[in-house]
Amino acid sequence: MKRYVDRITFACVCLLVVAGVTVLVLPLVCTIVMSLESRSSIGRFPPPGLSLQWYARFFADQYFLSALWISLIAAVVSAAISSLLGTMAALGLARASFPGAAFLNGLFLAPIIVPGVVTGFSLLVFFATIGLESNLARIVLAHVLVTLPYTIRTSLAVISSIPPTLMDAAMSLGATEGQALRRVLLPLARTGIATGFIFAFAFSMDDVSVTIFLTSPRVYTLPVAMASNMKADLNLTIAAASVMLMGLAVIAILVLERLAGVSELMGRGIYRT
Repeated sequence: MKRYVDRITFACVCLLVVAGVTVLVLPLVCTIVMSLESRSSIGRFPPPGLSLQWYARFFADQYFLSALWISLIAAVVSAAISSLLGTMAALGLARASFPGAAFLNGLFLAPIIVPGVVTGFSLLVFFATIGLESNLARIVLAHVLVTLPYTIRTSLAVISSIPPTLMDAAMSLGATEGQALRRVLLPLARTGIATGFIFAFAFSMDDVSVTIFLTSPRVYTLPVAMASNMKADLNLTIAAASVMLMGLAVIAILVLERLAGVSELMGRGIYRT
């Protein structure tokens, strides 16, 4: 009887896994196929033929190209700043022993808990109050704020696993604290730092809820441009743009695999004795 129940449980779990994978993967496959639609408008699925016309329209449309360029600039700059600040915060939190350290650690998670719409509107009011007029600077600073929890978490997870005795051993051999940090701790923590950068880059490229409050008719990101275009003129150029964003995500994963490896990303082998 127990074996029979175990088999039913295993079958149910397998069905749930298959259903989850289907829900996650099938819409992406449909988007990729529709981006190759040969007709001049959206029709029944699957399309009767394949064509690259929508990708050609994407690269011929200055509206989307400008949005893609701004998205890349904002994502790279904000991810770099967020990774730097996140690593510095993780170094402090990993060795923190002062009262309120746990509260400070939880406070860094606030941008994840607060809804994006609330964050975006609050930043819009704040930037207007301090007189920051550059829309690109607004977007970068907003993306640094919302991605900082990810870079802190990934860096802190790795730094906390590195024994403090390694730093002590380096300093006992004549290295200064700064040299021990640069040559011992940071190289061992590169997996968490790289992972945080990739997460920050991907989140920045995908964000709409915060960014839409900080754009202007001349400065806007690709997701915002896609959302606006869906309301004004729904066509399959949006599907091509979506595939472009998917491609950037795949490239980010491949870069992370090259730098750290999938096993490192999954939390194995971060520190080896």
